Amino acid sequence: MQLDKDLVREILLAVEAHEDPVGWMELRLEGRAPQVVSYHVMLLDEAGLLAGISLGGLNHFEWQPKRLTYQGHEFLDTIRDSEVWRRTKAGAEQAGGAGLGFLLEIGKAYGKQVFKERLGIELP
Repeated sequence: MQLDKDLVREILLAVEAHEDPVGWMELRLEGRAPQVVSYHVMLLDEAGLLAGISLGGLNHFEWQPKRLTYQGHEFLDTIRDSEVWRRTKAGAEQAGGAGLGFLLEIGKAYGKQVFKERLGIELP
């Protein structure tokens, strides 16, 4: 299964919007297969962007998110802006693909670029 960058962002936004930071949330995303969402929640847990929990058993695969980690909040803040996200995805495609760690770095670079374009201030 391939990493769906838009689904990663969608999951992070949904977890952030969830108001109860205690326990786990039942994440259902319209138009997304539960197994695909579970797989991406597992990847985001492995990447340290959210705390997830495996609710699956012997013949059942299910991962649900509990909360964003600090790194997850940082990543989401980097890619929240739609223009930064568009450029980040385009940059990843141009590079021939990117893992979550590299996406964060690309997002930071484009975030600085968009910030400079909008405010005329260059960040280090």
